[in-house]
Amino acid sequence: MKTNRRCRALLAVSLNLMALLFSTTAFITTHWCEGTQRVPKPSCGKEKKTNCLNYGGNETANETNQNVVHYSWETGDDRFLFRYFHTGIWYSCEENINAAGEKCRSFIDLAPASEKGVLWLSVVSEVLYIMLLVVGFSLMCLELFHSSSVIDGLKLNAFAAVFTVLSGLLGMVAHMMYTQVFQVTVSLGPEDWRPHSWDYGWSFCLAWGSFTCCMAASVTTLNSYTKTVIEFRHKRKIFEQGFREEQNFLDQEAIKYYRERAEEERAEAGDLRLQCLHSCSPN
Repeated sequence: MKTNRRCRALLAVSLNLMALLFSTTAFITTHWCEGTQRVPKPSCGKEKKTNCLNYGGNETANETNQNVVHYSWETGDDRFLFRYFHTGIWYSCEENINAAGEKCRSFIDLAPASEKGVLWLSVVSEVLYIMLLVVGFSLMCLELFHSSSVIDGLKLNAFAAVFTVLSGLLGMVAHMMYTQVFQVTVSLGPEDWRPHSWDYGWSFCLAWGSFTCCMAASVTTLNSYTKTVIEFRHKRKIFEQGFREEQNFLDQEAIKYYRERAEEERAEAGDLRLQCLHSCSPN
């Protein structure tokens, strides 16, 4: 029993630790959603000679460069390029078309005013989710390494299960609220940011993987608690049955003993009466 209980506790601690690492990584990274943005090509210049528009400049110098587009109203999609972007809870970063690297801006500033409250609620829920995971992990470790008795272990186990379930529910709500805010921002956000195409990134997968590990840890903890209680009650029932049988056996032995003693006392009393009669009778 003790070995199985320890293995279940170790599994719950491992799942909770994975959920904590995944959620923390997802919270601080900027790859919840990623895709491309359709933006106009910049003007060609001395430092920019590729992926640019030539507004009537030196055409002979650029006629051999196929990445240079000569400006005209009939150019169409050739006047645009597609830059890569990725967005997280805190920042949205996109490829810098004028220089190497990326430029980032606050996603909270990009969100529409009607969705800022929902976004902040999502951020608070994510923080609470991580904090409750830390509390649940601490209780599980305490129950695994420092519980002195089965009763104390059961109490810690129950509290750890409650905190883990609550954290999982908060995490699910936070992820769904962020998804709603991002979809609204795609439609109503600034025109220079709106994606041309997008999909969920690896941070989003980590966030839901964290939720999965969290719920698995809570189920494992509840399973451990339930099995321990059932085993404890079963052993108590067996002990009580054995105690009753032993008590009944002792009672029967006591009754048998008192009956034998009573018969012996009657026999002794009868012998004394006969002796008295013999001694008191005249010759």
